[in-house]
Amino acid sequence: MGEIILLRHGETEWSRDGRHTGRTDLPLTDKGREQAAAAGALLARQGARIAAAWSSPAQRAQETAKLAGVALDGVDADLWEWDYGGYEGATTDEIQRSRPGWYLWHDGVIPGGPEGYPGEAVEHVGERCDHVIARVLPLVTGDRALDGDVALVAHGHLLRILAARWIGLPARDGGRLKLDTASVSRLGFEHNVPVLARWNELP
Repeated sequence: MGEIILLRHGETEWSRDGRHTGRTDLPLTDKGREQAAAAGALLARQGARIAAAWSSPAQRAQETAKLAGVALDGVDADLWEWDYGGYEGATTDEIQRSRPGWYLWHDGVIPGGPEGYPGEAVEHVGERCDHVIARVLPLVTGDRALDGDVALVAHGHLLRILAARWIGLPARDGGRLKLDTASVSRLGFEHNVPVLARWNELP
């Protein structure tokens, strides 16, 4: 069986500053580009054999893939980050000024913001992740399995939710899986049961 490699994009100005970055299409910072290249070196040291790869449509994900040496087969709209609606670009501290005690994974988002984003419930993000898993699972197991691993290059919260769904947890339990920028994780199997094979590894 192959594994599913999860690569979070490198640093952007907003990820550096703790701002919720959903659909705003920001480039990597210089540090983010260095992180992406280092993630590629980590994949090489691990002996990764990537047979297929997809990324979020966001430039920060596609640039990370390129700098990490991951050749993409395409982009997948289901790999977009959580749509934060009216909280796009805001920090947790800023949101808590009007909603004391607010916690994204329990309290969700509101529509609005300068771009009029509708926002998403965490369960909807989980449904998108389920679609991704359904598409890639046959590529790492069974008669259609490729000779190697599948890489997905995307975003912090999206990948945390995808990992939670992989091991059968509710989407909101992704909040318990910390994930750093440009980290490498692996979803695999133990006795045919989906597991987190490696998590949040950094160069």
